[in-house]
Amino acid sequence: MRANATGLPAPAPAAVAAPAEAVTTLYQAHALGLIRLAVVMLGDRPAAEDVVQEAFCGLYRRWHSLADTGKALAYVRSSVINGCRTVLRRRLRQRGVDPLTGDQPGESAEAIALISEEHRQVLTAVRRLPSRQREVLVLRFYLDLDEEETAASMRISRGTVKSTTSRALAALGRILGEQQS
Repeated sequence: MRANATGLPAPAPAAVAAPAEAVTTLYQAHALGLIRLAVVMLGDRPAAEDVVQEAFCGLYRRWHSLADTGKALAYVRSSVINGCRTVLRRRLRQRGVDPLTGDQPGESAEAIALISEEHRQVLTAVRRLPSRQREVLVLRFYLDLDEEETAASMRISRGTVKSTTSRALAALGRILGEQQS
C-alpha cells in the first residue's frame, strides 16, 4: 500500500467499493427470483418487494461481518424467508385472524389475467399450509433448491427438509382434493 501525505496507508478504493459492487451484482442477478419467492409466501407483491429490499440492505450493512461472502445468496435467501415470517406474524397480530386462510389482498386485473385458475388454486392451497411446510415447498420446487440448500436457508437439518416436504406434499394433495370436490 502507498502512504499518503500523512504517512498513513491510503485506503484501497477497491476494498471500499467491493461490498456495494458485490451486493449490486447479487441484486441484479437474484432480486426477481427472491421477490417471486416472497410473493408466494405473502401473496402480496408490494410487501414482497419490501422484504427483498430490506434483505439486500441488511446484506450490505453486514457485508464485512460475513464469514464467507461466497454464501451471500444463502444469507439473503434466509433473510427473505425471515422477513416473510415477520410480515405474516405482524398481519396475524394486526388482523387477529390467520393471514393465510383469511382474506387475501385483492389481485390486480393484470395479475388475474396472467395467472390461470389452476395456478391460483395451487397458490391458495400452498398458502393454507403451515409456514414450515409452505417454506420447504417454495424453496424446493419454486426456487429449485436441493435439500442441502433448503436446509441451510431454513436453518434446519436435511432430514427435517425431507420429512417436511413429504408431509407438505401430502397435505397439499388433500387440500387440492377438497377444492375439486
